[in-house]
Amino acid sequence: MGVLTDQPWEDLLRDCAPQVLGAVVRRYGDFDRCEDAVQEALLAAWQQWPVAGVPEQPRNWLITVAARRRIELLRNEAARRRREEEVAYAAPVEPPPATSVDDSLTLLLLCCHPALTPSSQVALTLRAVGGLTTAEIARALLVPEKTVGQRISRAKQRIRDSGARFRLPPPAQRAERLAAVHQVLYLIFNEGYTASAGPRLHRVELTAEAIRLTRQLHARLPDDGEVAGLLALMLLTDARRPARTRPDGGLVPLAEQDRSRWDAAAIAEGVALISDALARAPLGPYQLQAAIAAVHDEAARGEDTDWRQILELYGLLRVFAPGPMVTLNRIVALAMADGPAAGLAELAESALDPALAGHHRVAAVRAHLLEMAGDRAAARDEYARAARLTLSVPEQRYLESRAARLTPARRPS
Repeated sequence: MGVLTDQPWEDLLRDCAPQVLGAVVRRYGDFDRCEDAVQEALLAAWQQWPVAGVPEQPRNWLITVAARRRIELLRNEAARRRREEEVAYAAPVEPPPATSVDDSLTLLLLCCHPALTPSSQVALTLRAVGGLTTAEIARALLVPEKTVGQRISRAKQRIRDSGARFRLPPPAQRAERLAAVHQVLYLIFNEGYTASAGPRLHRVELTAEAIRLTRQLHARLPDDGEVAGLLALMLLTDARRPARTRPDGGLVPLAEQDRSRWDAAAIAEGVALISDALARAPLGPYQLQAAIAAVHDEAARGEDTDWRQILELYGLLRVFAPGPMVTLNRIVALAMADGPAAGLAELAESALDPALAGHHRVAAVRAHLLEMAGDRAAARDEYARAARLTLSVPEQRYLESRAARLTPARRPS
């Protein structure tokens, strides 16, 4: 044994995980038992490779260990259920041959099966395709490890009960299933970029994993414009992360960020991806969002942002993928292009939407527009209200600081 690659062994495990699971499931068929066996193999590698070194053929090593562990699991089950003992001991013990087949897409589609809830899809994708342990997923999602374990267990049970097989769905179902894959990867990225709760604004492990998995999907489907758009959107958004927080973890709004700290290489890659996709592929919502991100990232200063172009893009996005966050973001663009009064008027109407009722972002947008309009007292109250509604500690501190900045100083008595 010896380290024969420059790739860190932790990253190597992540990359091997879907290939190993695909090989074992393709050989034995039972996704739930095979997935457990692969997790055992990954754990064994996690314990042994730092000491003994990475094997010459790490994927083959993992496939062999997983296949043996799968047989052990089957035999242990047979010991509890004697009526299956003969079948269990008749199972072949030779490991499946390693192949060059890329199973990432098949695994993603299986993990995003329509029988699963979105939370289960996210957990199962991170585990089966991402290679994360249950404990790592729990830390990343800020939920108890037991809860993640239950979600994964129920997800595998539902896949088994649905009769789903390890193969690509028929072409008629593929577009719908791919849309679910896009959504799950986007959910993972968004939760990492702006954590919905907790003390940290970013969970880099989630954004990195979402980008890694989307790169795999793009490599598998290079002509899919929406996959390219999704990857571009992630790169263009994540490029701003270095300037998005202060040393104390405080949030820095886009207009105030030091753009010299943005990741120029990620921006260049993202712009190239979205430019190519827009030129050759049918238009879609992820491409539109990536185009909006590109307009922001290509502005040298906040005041150079082409808000009129962004407003037009949001108008298209509202047609392709209407939703509450699209509505709010378009209102901000409208205010920046036509003035705060126009934004406030549209916000008053949109805030009646039940999907936006009580959402802290409505109060935050209203506060921003009121501040732009010069109504400092009303803006202060809305910032304070938004701070009370959010569960994110960094966002809460930022909103409280905005409210404090607008509070009149007390006169000395």
